[in-house]
Amino acid sequence: MAVEHYENFPVASILLPASLREPVAAIYGFARSADDFADEGDLSPQQRSEMLAAYQTELDAIERDAPTQHPVFLRLRPVIARYGLPLQLFRDLLDAFLQDVSKDRYRDFTELMDYCRRSADPVGRLLLHLFGHATAQNLARSDAICSALQLINHWQDIGIDAAKGANGRIYLPQDDMANFGVTECDIFRCAAGGAISTAFRALLQFQVGRARSLMLSGAPLGWDLPGRIGLEIRAIVAGGLRILDKIEAVDYDVFNRRPTLQSVDWPRILWRSLVRPLDTHR
Repeated sequence: MAVEHYENFPVASILLPASLREPVAAIYGFARSADDFADEGDLSPQQRSEMLAAYQTELDAIERDAPTQHPVFLRLRPVIARYGLPLQLFRDLLDAFLQDVSKDRYRDFTELMDYCRRSADPVGRLLLHLFGHATAQNLARSDAICSALQLINHWQDIGIDAAKGANGRIYLPQDDMANFGVTECDIFRCAAGGAISTAFRALLQFQVGRARSLMLSGAPLGWDLPGRIGLEIRAIVAGGLRILDKIEAVDYDVFNRRPTLQSVDWPRILWRSLVRPLDTHR
């Protein structure tokens, strides 16, 4: 997949039961296209906002039981109806994508996690509704996995994001940057090919640790869900953890050696998906 928010989801959709592949594809099509409105191409902020507003109008039509016109929603609407998917989750995604049009800095980790709550967590929640396993505990663990995936994607794309927009986009929390002695100029210098500082490596090491802890806190979900559904979740978790391993392996130089999943990584991911770690046994 391309370099975008949903690069790491779903990493193993072939593992899903055949009956769920089309519903998942319909949800993914909505999320992927709306995210592209916010991030891709040379559209103006106003054009991006208008395209996202048009998606909101389609959701409003579904809520009113009025006709929908857009191909994405003609595909998605029967999935929403059949599985009783909450429309608010789709609205949360649109709200996060709209935020990307105008917001390019995050004051602290709490603010960043609020963005993840809307930009990533709804996807996992929608999957749980599809699976029929949307219990409170499962939803909380799914949120942890999805927020971790979003953070991992941010840390992969620090250099790419720095080049977006007039001022670049920096998801690294500003208070953490200050605590580690990393400035915005340092980020832009590294993105332009400058040397990676010890301070930046320490900052990213801290953020990688946060993302890993968050991912591991949600990982038991994959062992609690049955059959191929659980295997799909475990593969997603293993893929995210593998990218964190690769960020560490390049000594946090994500500017020149952006870590991605390659074919050689899949045996390791499969192994992690099949063999339950001792610390997740209950």
